[in-house]
Amino acid sequence: MSDFKFEIVKELGVLSESKSGWKRELNLVSWNGAAAKYEIRDWSPGQKMGKGVSLTAEEVTELKKLLEKMDE
Repeated sequence: MSDFKFEIVKELGVLSESKSGWKRELNLVSWNGAAAKYEIRDWSPGQKMGKGVSLTAEEVTELKKLLEKMDE
C-alpha cells in the first residue's frame, strides 16, 4: 500500500459524536498536496480516520440546494 498524506486545511464542524468518542466531522481536506475538498468522515480521538465522502465546492453547493428543498 502506498503512503498518503493529508492536511486538514479547515475544521468546519462536528456533525455527531459516538459513545466511543469517534466524531463525524465536516472538514476541508487536502490529500497528497491536491486541491482541498470538503469531507464528511469519522475521526477517532487519536485521529484515526474512518471511511468518508469527498465533495467538491460545486457538489457542496448542489447538496445545499437539495437539503433546502427538504424544508419546502
